[in-house]
Amino acid sequence: MPRKPGIPLLAKLLYTAFMAVLVPIYWYHYGWTNFLYFCDVALFLTLAGMWKESKLLISMATVGILLPQMLWVADFVGCAIGHPITGMTDYMFHAHKPLYLRGLSLFHGWLPFLLVWLVLQLGYERKGFWGWTILSWVLLTIGYFFLPAPPAPAGNPNLPVNVNYVFGMNDDKPQEWMPAPAWFLLLLAGLPIVLYLPTHWLLIGIDSWWNRTYSKTMAVPPS
Repeated sequence: MPRKPGIPLLAKLLYTAFMAVLVPIYWYHYGWTNFLYFCDVALFLTLAGMWKESKLLISMATVGILLPQMLWVADFVGCAIGHPITGMTDYMFHAHKPLYLRGLSLFHGWLPFLLVWLVLQLGYERKGFWGWTILSWVLLTIGYFFLPAPPAPAGNPNLPVNVNYVFGMNDDKPQEWMPAPAWFLLLLAGLPIVLYLPTHWLLIGIDSWWNRTYSKTMAVPPS
């Protein structure tokens, strides 16, 4: 028996309320370009996906940010104890950023778990891999060619720079491991292979397991 898609209304309302708080605050402090980060794009995909109960939108967001957000969590813990992994969460410890603003960024820690739950509710759409991959290429291109490199200017320390890490993993300075174009091309080719494809396979496995489990629990015993 196939599961019936459905997301509780309370979950939709709570998530919408969170977005209603986050969006104006982020816009005021960071500006509209902040919403071009993968994680912020995933927030909007999740919002639309929850209300439309769209497998595709939820699957795209999950493919895109599940593993990167796990890395964010690990790096955040590492920075908190003085041993950062990549430095990507350094901004969470910048004293010039208000505490409530950094607190909102804790969504990176719970969003991946919400998305997995939503996949279990709706099912996984395999087109989500290609949907997110193409979207990520567009966002990376915008970040590299049209948005500023690190560091942020002294007069506007909250200005989003190095959006989606197109200039390296640290927002204080560009990476120096290789020429900037090589890093950009590495992201275009590497992110789908290293992050999105493994997540795609993982979600296929989780979805298949959940379908089997759900079918067994919903099976009608013979009379």
